[in-house]
Amino acid sequence: MDMSKKLYIECESGISGDMAVAALLDLGADANKLQETLASFHIDEEFDMKISSVMKSGLKATDFDVILPEENDNHDHDMNYLYGHLSHEDGHEDSAIASHEDSDIASHEHSDIASHEHQSAQQNKHHGHHHGRGPVEIGNIFQNSNMTDGAKKVAMTILDIIADAEATVHGVPRDEVHFHEVGAVDSIVDIASFAICYDDICHRYDIVDTIVSPLAEGHGTVRCQHGILPVPVPAVTEIVRKRGIIFHKINVEGELVTPTGAAIAAAVGTKGSLPEKFIIHKTGLGAGKREYNTPGFVRMMILEER
Repeated sequence: MDMSKKLYIECESGISGDMAVAALLDLGADANKLQETLASFHIDEEFDMKISSVMKSGLKATDFDVILPEENDNHDHDMNYLYGHLSHEDGHEDSAIASHEDSDIASHEHSDIASHEHQSAQQNKHHGHHHGRGPVEIGNIFQNSNMTDGAKKVAMTILDIIADAEATVHGVPRDEVHFHEVGAVDSIVDIASFAICYDDICHRYDIVDTIVSPLAEGHGTVRCQHGILPVPVPAVTEIVRKRGIIFHKINVEGELVTPTGAAIAAAVGTKGSLPEKFIIHKTGLGAGKREYNTPGFVRMMILEER
């Protein structure tokens, strides 16, 4: 009988970097260790980090928020930017945009004032520009930090997966990839934070396998730095194609799987199916910030086969 523990990452509402980090924190990853390690990146002035308890689909979950100053333009959680092109001519917007606006008005997703502060920051970011970095520069940040060797390996693997996918879809050499989304500070922090928290959980629970469920993806189009693209976006399509990740479309309009989320699944997944019998030691819910007609979280479990 295999008594070793496994980490199960359930992606029934898709996966993104911040959702995955939040789920690991909800499992018990050391938030103080995360903050101390990120301080060794020496880019403190470029972002602030907030971890909070939120309600998602009526369930208590953790939110991981990388807050940027106004000059660092990022639309990753701005539903009007992402899906504003889907507004109907008669003035009625699609359900994804409407539900996001309703949640902003009610502020029911967040448990404290941070949600309002973050929304205001997001609204102000339209006037700035990305502080873009290439894969070599990002890799140097990781390697020169005080991350553990295990965390560095995971972070570099995620970075390599995204860089290779972007190079392929844009037809440029890997080291010449101009990173918009990934070059932005919040994406760098998402990648590193996942690696730090994942390494912490794996050591704490002696994880030997990471099981990743099929990635649920929506449909339609989404606006990004390269224009309006079909869902899944080309970088995600390339990652799941090259890495043989099981993918399935669900009846939700919108992008549920981000390139960082797909790269995380590709980097750490060692098995694709649950054992026949198991016990659950702990669960963690990581909340997403975009509002779709899905539960909107990544669920992780520490399992032991029986």
